[in-house]
Amino acid sequence: MQRLDLKQLLSQKLSPQQIQFIKLLQVPTAELEARIKEELEVNPALEEGDTADEPTDNDDSSSDADDDFDNTEDDFAEEEARRDDDDVNIEDYLNDDEIAGYKMQGDGPGEEEDREMPIAFTGSLTDALMDQLGFLNLNEKQLAIGEQLIGSIDQDGYIRRDLQAISNDLAFSQNIEASEQEIEDVLRRIQAFDPPGIAARDLQECLLLQLERREPDEVTEVAEQIIQETFDEFTKKHYSKIQQKLELEDHELKAAIDLILKLNPKPGGTGGATRIQYVIPDFIITNEDGQLQLSLNARNAPDLRISRSYADMFDAYDKSAKTDKKLKETVTFVKQKLDAAKWFIDAIKQRQNTLLRTMEAILRRQYDYFLEGDESKLKPMILKDIAEDIGMDISTVSRVANSKSVQTEFGIIPLKFFFSEGIATDAGEDASSREVKSILKDIIEAENKRKPLSDDKIEKMLNEKGYNIARRTVAKYREQLNIPVARLRKEL
Repeated sequence: MQRLDLKQLLSQKLSPQQIQFIKLLQVPTAELEARIKEELEVNPALEEGDTADEPTDNDDSSSDADDDFDNTEDDFAEEEARRDDDDVNIEDYLNDDEIAGYKMQGDGPGEEEDREMPIAFTGSLTDALMDQLGFLNLNEKQLAIGEQLIGSIDQDGYIRRDLQAISNDLAFSQNIEASEQEIEDVLRRIQAFDPPGIAARDLQECLLLQLERREPDEVTEVAEQIIQETFDEFTKKHYSKIQQKLELEDHELKAAIDLILKLNPKPGGTGGATRIQYVIPDFIITNEDGQLQLSLNARNAPDLRISRSYADMFDAYDKSAKTDKKLKETVTFVKQKLDAAKWFIDAIKQRQNTLLRTMEAILRRQYDYFLEGDESKLKPMILKDIAEDIGMDISTVSRVANSKSVQTEFGIIPLKFFFSEGIATDAGEDASSREVKSILKDIIEAENKRKPLSDDKIEKMLNEKGYNIARRTVAKYREQLNIPVARLRKEL
Protein backbone atom coordinates (compact mmCIF):
# COMPACT_ATOMS: atom_id res chain seq x y z
CA MET A 1 0.00 0.00 0.00
CA GLN A 2 1.42 3.35 -1.03
CA ARG A 3 1.77 6.16 1.50
CA LEU A 4 2.77 9.79 1.31
CA ASP A 5 5.22 10.87 4.00
CA LEU A 6 6.69 14.26 4.77
CA LYS A 7 10.32 14.15 5.85
CA GLN A 8 12.70 16.93 6.80
CA LEU A 9 16.29 16.33 5.71
CA LEU A 10 19.40 18.38 6.23
CA SER A 11 22.18 17.82 3.69
CA GLN A 12 25.31 19.62 2.63
CA LYS A 13 26.52 19.69 -0.95
CA LEU A 14 29.61 21.17 -2.53
CA SER A 15 29.11 23.71 -5.29
CA PRO A 16 31.04 23.28 -8.56
CA GLN A 17 33.25 26.19 -7.50
CA GLN A 18 34.12 24.54 -4.17
CA ILE A 19 34.96 21.31 -5.98
CA GLN A 20 37.18 23.27 -8.37
CA PHE A 21 39.00 24.90 -5.44
CA ILE A 22 39.53 21.53 -3.71
CA LYS A 23 40.97 20.02 -6.87
CA LEU A 24 43.30 22.98 -7.40
CA LEU A 25 44.40 22.90 -3.76
CA GLN A 26 45.71 19.34 -3.92
CA VAL A 27 47.53 19.89 -7.22
CA PRO A 28 51.30 20.30 -6.61
CA THR A 29 53.13 23.25 -8.11
CA ALA A 30 54.74 21.07 -10.77
CA GLU A 31 51.29 20.21 -12.20
CA LEU A 32 49.58 23.56 -11.64
CA GLU A 33 50.94 25.08 -14.84
CA ALA A 34 49.52 22.23 -16.92
CA ARG A 35 46.13 22.65 -15.24
CA ILE A 36 46.15 26.38 -16.00
CA LYS A 37 47.08 25.78 -19.65
CA GLU A 38 44.20 23.31 -19.89
CA GLU A 39 41.79 25.95 -18.59
CA LEU A 40 43.18 28.56 -20.99
CA GLU A 41 42.55 26.23 -23.92
CA VAL A 42 38.92 25.54 -23.06
CA ASN A 43 37.93 29.05 -21.93
CA PRO A 44 38.58 31.94 -24.38
CA ALA A 45 37.46 34.46 -21.73
CA LEU A 46 40.54 33.64 -19.64
CA GLU A 47 43.93 35.02 -20.63
CA GLU A 48 47.45 35.14 -19.35
CA GLY A 49 48.48 38.60 -18.16
CA ASP A 50 51.38 39.05 -20.55
CA THR A 51 49.17 38.48 -23.61
CA ALA A 52 46.04 40.39 -22.62
CA ASP A 53 45.22 44.00 -23.43
CA GLU A 54 46.55 46.74 -21.18
CA PRO A 55 44.15 48.06 -18.54
CA THR A 56 42.56 51.45 -18.88
CA ASP A 57 43.90 54.51 -17.04
CA ASN A 58 40.87 54.85 -14.83
CA ASP A 59 40.93 51.22 -13.76
CA ASP A 60 41.03 50.95 -10.00
CA SER A 61 41.36 47.18 -9.86
CA SER A 62 44.87 47.22 -8.41
CA SER A 63 43.46 48.29 -5.07
CA ASP A 64 41.48 45.04 -4.85
CA ALA A 65 44.17 42.64 -6.06
CA ASP A 66 45.63 41.84 -2.66
CA ASP A 67 42.28 41.35 -0.87
CA ASP A 68 42.38 38.23 1.27
CA PHE A 69 39.60 35.72 1.20
CA ASP A 70 38.14 35.21 4.66
CA ASN A 71 36.84 31.74 3.95
CA THR A 72 35.99 29.48 1.07
CA GLU A 73 32.30 29.20 1.79
CA ASP A 74 31.64 32.97 1.73
CA ASP A 75 33.60 33.47 -1.46
CA PHE A 76 31.81 30.79 -3.38
CA ALA A 77 28.43 31.76 -1.96
CA GLU A 78 28.94 35.20 -3.50
CA GLU A 79 29.87 33.60 -6.81
CA GLU A 80 26.73 31.43 -6.76
CA ALA A 81 24.58 34.52 -6.12
CA ARG A 82 26.29 36.34 -8.96
CA ARG A 83 25.72 33.39 -11.26
CA ASP A 84 22.00 33.43 -10.55
CA ASP A 85 21.73 37.16 -11.23
CA ASP A 86 20.39 37.80 -14.73
CA ASP A 87 21.61 41.42 -14.80
CA VAL A 88 25.38 41.05 -15.00
CA ASN A 89 27.56 44.06 -14.30
CA ILE A 90 30.64 43.69 -16.48
CA GLU A 91 32.67 45.84 -14.06
CA ASP A 92 32.45 43.00 -11.54
CA TYR A 93 34.69 41.00 -13.84
CA LEU A 94 37.12 43.71 -14.87
CA ASN A 95 37.78 45.41 -11.54
CA ASP A 96 39.47 42.44 -9.93
CA ASP A 97 41.18 40.98 -12.95
CA GLU A 98 42.19 43.69 -15.39
CA ILE A 99 45.62 43.93 -13.73
CA ALA A 100 48.38 41.70 -15.01
CA GLY A 101 47.76 38.82 -12.65
CA TYR A 102 47.48 38.36 -8.93
CA LYS A 103 50.62 38.28 -6.79
CA MET A 104 51.15 37.27 -3.20
CA GLN A 105 53.55 39.36 -1.18
CA GLY A 106 57.08 38.02 -1.38
CA ASP A 107 56.57 36.19 -4.66
CA GLY A 108 58.90 38.37 -6.68
CA PRO A 109 58.50 38.98 -10.41
CA GLY A 110 57.01 36.02 -12.17
CA GLU A 111 58.94 36.77 -15.37
CA GLU A 112 62.16 35.70 -13.67
CA GLU A 113 60.84 32.21 -13.11
CA ASP A 114 61.63 29.52 -15.63
CA ARG A 115 58.23 28.51 -16.93
CA GLU A 116 59.43 25.19 -18.31
CA MET A 117 59.60 22.23 -15.98
CA PRO A 118 63.00 20.51 -16.23
CA ILE A 119 62.08 16.96 -17.23
CA ALA A 120 64.53 14.54 -18.79
CA PHE A 121 63.51 11.47 -20.74
CA THR A 122 65.59 8.42 -21.63
CA GLY A 123 64.80 5.42 -23.77
CA SER A 124 63.07 2.45 -22.20
CA LEU A 125 64.81 -0.70 -21.04
CA THR A 126 62.74 -2.71 -23.49
CA ASP A 127 63.91 -0.57 -26.41
CA ALA A 128 67.54 -0.99 -25.36
CA LEU A 129 67.18 -4.77 -25.14
CA MET A 130 65.39 -4.93 -28.49
CA ASP A 131 68.24 -2.98 -30.09
CA GLN A 132 70.76 -5.46 -28.69
CA LEU A 133 68.61 -8.35 -29.87
CA GLY A 134 68.84 -6.98 -33.41
CA PHE A 135 72.62 -7.42 -33.38
CA LEU A 136 72.34 -11.18 -32.84
CA ASN A 137 72.34 -13.48 -35.83
CA LEU A 138 68.97 -15.10 -35.12
CA ASN A 139 66.53 -16.88 -37.40
CA GLU A 140 62.87 -15.87 -37.52
CA LYS A 141 61.81 -18.34 -34.80
CA GLN A 142 64.62 -17.35 -32.43
CA LEU A 143 63.83 -13.69 -32.98
CA ALA A 144 60.19 -14.28 -32.00
CA ILE A 145 61.32 -16.15 -28.88
CA GLY A 146 63.71 -13.31 -27.99
CA GLU A 147 60.99 -10.68 -28.35
CA GLN A 148 58.66 -12.77 -26.17
CA LEU A 149 61.33 -13.13 -23.50
CA ILE A 150 62.14 -9.41 -23.48
CA GLY A 151 58.44 -8.65 -23.22
CA SER A 152 58.29 -10.90 -20.15
CA ILE A 153 60.97 -8.96 -18.24
CA ASP A 154 59.48 -7.13 -15.24
CA GLN A 155 60.40 -3.69 -13.93
CA ASP A 156 63.22 -5.08 -11.77
CA GLY A 157 64.83 -6.79 -14.76
CA TYR A 158 63.76 -10.38 -13.97
CA ILE A 159 61.88 -13.04 -15.93
CA ARG A 160 59.74 -14.59 -13.21
CA ARG A 161 57.52 -16.69 -15.49
CA ASP A 162 58.23 -20.35 -16.16
CA LEU A 163 59.71 -21.14 -19.54
CA GLN A 164 56.81 -23.52 -20.12
CA ALA A 165 54.37 -20.61 -19.70
CA ILE A 166 56.36 -18.58 -22.22
CA SER A 167 56.28 -21.56 -24.59
CA ASN A 168 52.49 -21.68 -24.24
CA ASP A 169 52.26 -17.94 -24.97
CA LEU A 170 54.22 -18.39 -28.17
CA ALA A 171 51.98 -21.28 -29.24
CA PHE A 172 48.70 -19.47 -28.56
CA SER A 173 49.57 -15.93 -29.64
CA GLN A 174 52.01 -16.52 -32.54
CA ASN A 175 51.43 -20.17 -33.46
CA ILE A 176 55.10 -20.92 -32.80
CA GLU A 177 56.02 -24.21 -31.18
CA ALA A 178 59.19 -23.83 -29.12
CA SER A 179 60.62 -26.26 -26.61
CA GLU A 180 61.92 -25.14 -23.22
CA GLN A 181 65.45 -25.90 -24.39
CA GLU A 182 65.08 -23.62 -27.41
CA ILE A 183 63.77 -20.85 -25.18
CA GLU A 184 66.60 -21.48 -22.70
CA ASP A 185 69.19 -21.10 -25.48
CA VAL A 186 67.82 -17.69 -26.53
CA LEU A 187 67.49 -16.65 -22.87
CA ARG A 188 71.18 -17.33 -22.27
CA ARG A 189 72.07 -15.01 -25.13
CA ILE A 190 69.78 -12.26 -23.77
CA GLN A 191 71.37 -12.66 -20.34
CA ALA A 192 74.63 -11.52 -21.94
CA PHE A 193 73.04 -8.13 -22.75
CA ASP A 194 73.56 -4.94 -20.80
CA PRO A 195 72.82 -4.16 -18.02
CA PRO A 196 74.62 -7.11 -16.39
CA GLY A 197 72.24 -9.47 -14.60
CA ILE A 198 69.29 -8.73 -16.88
CA ALA A 199 66.70 -11.47 -17.60
CA ALA A 200 67.68 -13.54 -14.56
CA ARG A 201 65.00 -15.79 -13.11
CA ASP A 202 65.88 -15.20 -9.46
CA LEU A 203 68.32 -13.23 -7.33
CA GLN A 204 70.86 -16.03 -7.18
CA GLU A 205 71.08 -16.24 -10.98
CA CYS A 206 71.16 -12.42 -11.22
CA LEU A 207 74.22 -12.18 -8.96
CA LEU A 208 76.00 -15.04 -10.73
CA LEU A 209 75.44 -13.42 -14.12
CA GLN A 210 77.10 -10.25 -12.88
CA LEU A 211 80.03 -12.14 -11.36
CA GLU A 212 80.54 -14.04 -14.62
CA ARG A 213 81.02 -10.71 -16.43
CA ARG A 214 83.93 -9.74 -14.16
CA GLU A 215 87.59 -10.45 -14.80
CA PRO A 216 88.37 -13.79 -13.12
CA ASP A 217 90.38 -13.50 -9.91
CA GLU A 218 90.48 -15.15 -6.47
CA VAL A 219 87.88 -12.84 -4.92
CA THR A 220 85.44 -13.35 -7.80
CA GLU A 221 85.87 -17.11 -7.64
CA VAL A 222 85.14 -17.15 -3.90
CA ALA A 223 82.11 -14.91 -4.43
CA GLU A 224 80.74 -17.27 -7.11
CA GLN A 225 81.32 -20.20 -4.78
CA ILE A 226 79.41 -18.48 -1.98
CA ILE A 227 76.43 -17.69 -4.24
CA GLN A 228 76.36 -21.16 -5.82
CA GLU A 229 76.91 -23.34 -2.75
CA THR A 230 75.84 -21.30 0.28
CA PHE A 231 73.25 -18.85 -1.04
CA ASP A 232 70.73 -19.63 1.70
CA GLU A 233 73.32 -18.99 4.42
CA PHE A 234 74.38 -15.79 2.65
CA THR A 235 70.83 -14.36 2.61
CA LYS A 236 70.56 -15.03 6.34
CA LYS A 237 74.05 -13.62 7.02
CA HIS A 238 75.23 -16.82 8.66
CA TYR A 239 78.84 -15.99 7.82
CA SER A 240 80.34 -18.43 10.29
CA LYS A 241 78.55 -21.34 8.56
CA ILE A 242 79.77 -20.12 5.15
CA GLN A 243 83.32 -19.84 6.42
CA GLN A 244 83.20 -23.30 7.95
CA LYS A 245 81.57 -24.96 4.94
CA LEU A 246 83.90 -23.43 2.32
CA GLU A 247 86.98 -23.42 4.59
CA LEU A 248 87.70 -19.72 4.03
CA GLU A 249 90.01 -17.38 5.87
CA ASP A 250 88.56 -14.24 7.43
CA HIS A 251 90.04 -11.92 4.81
CA GLU A 252 88.86 -14.14 1.94
CA LEU A 253 85.30 -14.19 3.23
CA LYS A 254 85.24 -10.45 3.88
CA ALA A 255 86.58 -9.56 0.41
CA ALA A 256 84.06 -11.83 -1.32
CA ILE A 257 81.11 -10.54 0.71
CA ASP A 258 82.13 -6.93 0.00
CA LEU A 259 82.18 -7.72 -3.73
CA ILE A 260 78.75 -9.38 -3.65
CA LEU A 261 77.22 -6.46 -1.78
CA LYS A 262 78.35 -4.11 -4.57
CA LEU A 263 76.35 -6.02 -7.19
CA ASN A 264 72.99 -4.74 -8.44
CA PRO A 265 70.01 -6.83 -7.21
CA LYS A 266 67.63 -4.95 -9.57
CA PRO A 267 69.37 -4.57 -12.94
CA GLY A 268 66.16 -3.39 -14.59
CA GLY A 269 65.96 -0.29 -12.44
CA THR A 270 62.53 1.28 -12.99
CA GLY A 271 61.87 -0.66 -16.17
CA GLY A 272 59.80 0.83 -18.98
CA ALA A 273 60.35 4.47 -19.86
CA THR A 274 62.50 6.28 -17.34
CA ARG A 275 61.09 9.65 -16.45
CA ILE A 276 63.04 11.96 -14.17
CA GLN A 277 61.13 14.86 -12.75
CA TYR A 278 62.77 17.40 -10.53
CA VAL A 279 60.94 18.45 -7.38
CA ILE A 280 59.57 21.97 -7.54
CA PRO A 281 58.94 23.39 -4.05
CA ASP A 282 55.67 25.16 -3.29
CA PHE A 283 57.21 27.37 -0.59
CA ILE A 284 60.60 28.94 0.01
CA ILE A 285 61.96 29.69 3.48
CA THR A 286 65.09 31.82 3.77
CA ASN A 287 67.07 32.79 6.86
CA GLU A 288 67.95 36.48 6.86
CA ASP A 289 70.10 37.32 9.87
CA GLY A 290 68.26 34.87 12.10
CA GLN A 291 64.81 35.88 10.85
CA LEU A 292 62.94 33.35 8.74
CA GLN A 293 61.15 34.68 5.65
CA LEU A 294 58.40 32.66 3.97
CA SER A 295 57.37 33.17 0.37
CA LEU A 296 55.15 31.32 -2.04
CA ASN A 297 56.77 29.93 -5.17
CA ALA A 298 55.88 32.35 -7.99
CA ARG A 299 54.60 29.42 -10.04
CA ASN A 300 51.63 29.38 -7.67
CA ALA A 301 50.75 32.98 -8.65
CA PRO A 302 50.17 32.90 -12.42
CA ASP A 303 49.32 36.00 -14.45
CA LEU A 304 45.63 35.46 -15.21
CA ARG A 305 42.84 37.89 -16.01
CA ILE A 306 39.57 38.27 -17.84
CA SER A 307 39.95 38.95 -21.56
CA ARG A 308 39.18 42.64 -22.28
CA SER A 309 37.97 41.79 -25.79
CA TYR A 310 35.64 39.08 -24.49
CA ALA A 311 34.29 41.41 -21.80
CA ASP A 312 33.66 44.14 -24.39
CA MET A 313 31.88 41.59 -26.56
CA PHE A 314 29.58 40.66 -23.69
CA ASP A 315 28.95 44.33 -22.91
CA ALA A 316 27.96 44.99 -26.52
CA TYR A 317 25.69 41.95 -26.69
CA ASP A 318 24.11 42.68 -23.33
CA LYS A 319 23.15 46.24 -24.34
CA SER A 320 21.68 45.20 -27.68
CA ALA A 321 18.12 44.06 -28.30
CA LYS A 322 17.56 40.51 -27.04
CA THR A 323 14.62 39.60 -29.23
CA ASP A 324 16.78 37.40 -31.42
CA LYS A 325 16.99 33.86 -30.00
CA LYS A 326 20.49 33.25 -31.36
CA LEU A 327 21.71 36.52 -29.89
CA LYS A 328 20.24 35.54 -26.55
CA GLU A 329 22.06 32.21 -26.70
CA THR A 330 25.28 34.05 -27.54
CA VAL A 331 24.88 36.32 -24.50
CA THR A 332 24.31 33.28 -22.28
CA PHE A 333 27.38 31.52 -23.68
CA VAL A 334 29.62 34.57 -23.20
CA LYS A 335 28.31 35.07 -19.67
CA GLN A 336 29.04 31.42 -18.78
CA LYS A 337 32.61 31.74 -20.05
CA LEU A 338 33.13 34.96 -18.10
CA ASP A 339 31.72 33.36 -14.96
CA ALA A 340 33.96 30.31 -15.39
CA ALA A 341 37.04 32.50 -15.89
CA LYS A 342 36.22 34.58 -12.82
CA TRP A 343 35.64 31.50 -10.67
CA PHE A 344 38.89 29.94 -11.83
CA ILE A 345 40.88 33.06 -10.94
CA ASP A 346 39.12 33.24 -7.57
CA ALA A 347 39.97 29.56 -6.94
CA ILE A 348 43.63 30.23 -7.75
CA LYS A 349 43.63 33.18 -5.31
CA GLN A 350 41.97 31.09 -2.62
CA ARG A 351 44.53 28.35 -3.23
CA GLN A 352 47.37 30.82 -2.70
CA ASN A 353 45.80 32.14 0.47
CA THR A 354 45.20 28.66 1.90
CA LEU A 355 48.72 27.49 1.06
CA LEU A 356 50.30 30.50 2.78
CA ARG A 357 48.13 30.28 5.88
CA THR A 358 48.91 26.59 6.27
CA MET A 359 52.66 27.02 5.79
CA GLU A 360 52.77 30.02 8.14
CA ALA A 361 51.13 27.90 10.86
CA ILE A 362 53.66 25.10 10.30
CA LEU A 363 56.52 27.61 10.39
CA ARG A 364 55.33 29.04 13.70
CA ARG A 365 55.16 25.61 15.33
CA GLN A 366 58.45 24.31 13.90
CA TYR A 367 60.41 27.58 13.96
CA ASP A 368 63.38 26.10 15.85
CA TYR A 369 63.77 23.33 13.29
CA PHE A 370 63.77 25.73 10.33
CA LEU A 371 66.49 27.77 12.02
CA GLU A 372 68.95 24.91 12.46
CA GLY A 373 67.62 21.88 10.57
CA ASP A 374 68.04 19.71 13.68
CA GLU A 375 65.42 16.94 13.74
CA SER A 376 65.60 16.84 17.52
CA LYS A 377 64.03 20.33 17.48
CA LEU A 378 60.89 19.04 15.73
CA LYS A 379 57.82 19.33 17.93
CA PRO A 380 54.88 16.90 17.93
CA MET A 381 52.31 18.19 15.46
CA ILE A 382 49.24 16.63 13.87
CA LEU A 383 46.85 17.83 11.17
CA LYS A 384 44.30 18.85 13.78
CA ASP A 385 46.77 21.32 15.33
CA ILE A 386 47.24 23.22 12.07
CA ALA A 387 43.53 23.03 11.22
CA GLU A 388 42.72 24.70 14.55
CA ASP A 389 45.42 27.33 14.06
CA ILE A 390 44.10 28.49 10.70
CA GLY A 391 40.42 27.80 11.31
CA MET A 392 39.99 25.31 8.48
CA ASP A 393 38.93 21.70 8.16
CA ILE A 394 41.42 18.88 8.71
CA SER A 395 40.76 17.59 5.18
CA THR A 396 41.92 20.94 3.75
CA VAL A 397 45.17 20.80 5.70
CA SER A 398 45.62 17.17 4.65
CA ARG A 399 45.35 18.09 0.97
CA VAL A 400 48.04 20.72 1.40
CA ALA A 401 50.36 18.51 3.46
CA ASN A 402 50.17 15.43 1.23
CA SER A 403 51.20 17.07 -2.02
CA LYS A 404 53.34 20.11 -1.17
CA SER A 405 56.98 20.70 -0.26
CA VAL A 406 59.11 23.55 1.07
CA GLN A 407 62.60 24.63 0.07
CA THR A 408 64.85 25.30 3.06
CA GLU A 409 68.56 25.77 3.60
CA PHE A 410 68.66 22.05 4.39
CA GLY A 411 67.03 20.91 1.16
CA ILE A 412 63.52 20.44 -0.21
CA ILE A 413 61.27 18.80 2.38
CA PRO A 414 57.70 17.47 1.93
CA LEU A 415 55.24 19.06 4.36
CA LYS A 416 54.06 15.71 5.68
CA PHE A 417 57.57 15.31 7.16
CA PHE A 418 56.69 17.86 9.85
CA PHE A 419 53.65 15.97 11.13
CA SER A 420 54.36 13.41 13.81
CA GLU A 421 52.93 11.96 16.99
CA GLY A 422 54.14 12.74 20.49
CA ILE A 423 56.12 10.38 22.71
CA ALA A 424 55.96 10.88 26.48
CA THR A 425 59.26 11.56 28.28
CA ASP A 426 60.33 11.27 31.91
CA ALA A 427 60.27 15.06 32.11
CA GLY A 428 56.51 15.00 31.54
CA GLU A 429 56.78 16.54 28.06
CA ASP A 430 56.00 15.20 24.61
CA ALA A 431 58.82 14.52 22.16
CA SER A 432 58.23 14.21 18.43
CA SER A 433 58.37 10.71 16.98
CA ARG A 434 60.79 12.22 14.45
CA GLU A 435 63.14 13.03 17.30
CA VAL A 436 62.90 9.47 18.63
CA LYS A 437 63.52 8.04 15.15
CA SER A 438 66.59 10.25 14.77
CA ILE A 439 68.03 9.01 18.07
CA LEU A 440 67.17 5.40 17.18
CA LYS A 441 68.99 5.81 13.87
CA ASP A 442 72.04 7.25 15.64
CA ILE A 443 72.09 4.32 18.08
CA ILE A 444 72.04 1.78 15.24
CA GLU A 445 74.71 3.63 13.26
CA ALA A 446 76.99 3.61 16.30
CA GLU A 447 76.44 -0.06 17.19
CA ASN A 448 79.06 -2.77 16.83
CA LYS A 449 78.20 -4.33 13.47
CA ARG A 450 79.70 -7.64 14.56
CA LYS A 451 77.09 -7.75 17.35
CA PRO A 452 74.13 -5.58 16.29
CA LEU A 453 71.70 -4.40 18.95
CA SER A 454 68.36 -6.17 19.28
CA ASP A 455 65.10 -4.22 19.55
CA ASP A 456 64.98 -5.08 23.28
CA LYS A 457 68.39 -3.50 23.89
CA ILE A 458 67.48 -0.43 21.83
CA GLU A 459 64.28 -0.10 23.87
CA LYS A 460 66.28 -0.08 27.12
CA MET A 461 68.74 2.49 25.74
CA LEU A 462 65.89 4.81 24.72
CA ASN A 463 64.24 4.36 28.12
CA GLU A 464 67.52 5.32 29.76
CA LYS A 465 67.52 8.50 27.68
CA GLY A 466 64.08 9.36 29.08
CA TYR A 467 61.83 8.20 26.23
CA ASN A 468 58.98 5.96 27.37
CA ILE A 469 58.77 3.66 24.37
CA ALA A 470 57.87 -0.02 23.98
CA ARG A 471 59.79 -2.66 22.04
CA ARG A 472 57.02 -2.99 19.43
CA THR A 473 57.26 0.76 18.84
CA VAL A 474 61.02 0.43 18.36
CA ALA A 475 60.37 -2.27 15.76
CA LYS A 476 57.76 -0.09 14.02
CA TYR A 477 60.08 2.93 13.84
CA ARG A 478 62.98 0.76 12.67
CA GLU A 479 60.85 -0.63 9.83
CA GLN A 480 59.70 2.88 8.88
CA LEU A 481 63.38 3.86 8.62
CA ASN A 482 63.99 0.81 6.37
CA ILE A 483 66.49 -0.61 8.87
CA PRO A 484 66.60 -4.44 8.93
CA VAL A 485 66.55 -6.60 12.05
CA ALA A 486 69.75 -7.12 14.03
CA ARG A 487 70.59 -10.44 12.33
CA LEU A 488 70.57 -8.81 8.89
CA ARG A 489 72.69 -5.84 10.06
CA LYS A 490 75.54 -8.10 11.03
CA GLU A 491 78.84 -7.43 9.25
CA LEU A 492 82.23 -9.11 9.27
